[in-house]
Amino acid sequence: MPKMKTKSGAKKRFKVTATGKVLAGYGNKRHNMRKRAQQMKRKARGMKVLSKGHAEKVKHQWLPYA
Repeated sequence: MPKMKTKSGAKKRFKVTATGKVLAGYGNKRHNMRKRAQQMKRKARGMKVLSKGHAEKVKHQWLPYA
């Protein structure tokens, strides 16, 4: 049986922690930032922990060896 391939888009977008949580960056930060509220820009820094359902999908379908 050949090895499964990791989705290359997922490699760039998600990070799996040592405890198995999946981190993802916040969206809507690419352009038109002058229109965004300062509070939104502040809260969208860094990465967030995905919910359990989304994390399971990412780990099993897109990052099989994570």
